[in-house]
Amino acid sequence: MKNIKKENSKPRNIKSRNIETKNTKPRNVMTVKKDIVPEYSCDNQIRLNKYLSDAGICSRRQADRLIEEGKVVVNGKTAVTGMKIDCSWEILCEGKPVKTEDEFILLAFYKPRGIECTANPEVKNNIVDYIGYKKRIYPIGRLDKDSEGLILMTNHGAIVNRILKASNYHEKEYEVTVDRKINNAFIKKMSDGVKISKVEKKNGTHQVVFEAVTRKCKVIKTGDCSFRITITQGLNRQIRRMCEVCGVKVITLKRIRIMNIYLGDLKSGEYRKVTKEEIEELLK
Repeated sequence: MKNIKKENSKPRNIKSRNIETKNTKPRNVMTVKKDIVPEYSCDNQIRLNKYLSDAGICSRRQADRLIEEGKVVVNGKTAVTGMKIDCSWEILCEGKPVKTEDEFILLAFYKPRGIECTANPEVKNNIVDYIGYKKRIYPIGRLDKDSEGLILMTNHGAIVNRILKASNYHEKEYEVTVDRKINNAFIKKMSDGVKISKVEKKNGTHQVVFEAVTRKCKVIKTGDCSFRITITQGLNRQIRRMCEVCGVKVITLKRIRIMNIYLGDLKSGEYRKVTKEEIEELLK
């Protein structure tokens, strides 16, 4: 059994732990096949970037980058962007054979603070190396480095698009503490939607590189300096930016739910397999 990070230890010294190794009540974690997700099919030709994503190599965007860099070979020839392939063909990515994994892997992981949500092995404290799972997986979406809580990990590109697509209005719930007392006016302003932006210095001047009005959301006060918020977007550092506009600074931010998947009793650094029942509910 692997060790779990102690609250005051450094990220580089911590490892994840599979909660299924503990003497807990048995979960329904039977092997689930990838074809449980309707978008998954290997009967016909599919785009190469989707194939690489479904194989758990990387995201579709990262796959396009690898193809453009000439790092993907199909049947002995350098691949080209946008091409379609047959699953029976020989695919090499960065010199290594690519094979799709028939098992559908979906993990619920309690990401500690300090861990980066990226599959890039060159990034220090990246989430994939931290978990050290026996098969290739990658995170669904992001949870910023300073935040903690639930993030899903998978080897299946199709479910990534289902969960992240903003137009699906999928709920994500968070517990937040801030640096000062909040009141009903704060709750209402956060609930009604806030105009947020990101400003960066370019060519010696400050320029707005991102601007949006957040959707209406559910916000419940849970203490003098704490609240629970449920959003249906995934804008960059959205909750932190909303709080800044409303005059407070986030101290802690923990995600406790993604759609019907809850953080539950998981402790920081632990993960578990999402059950078949949870997956079926997730795909409705």
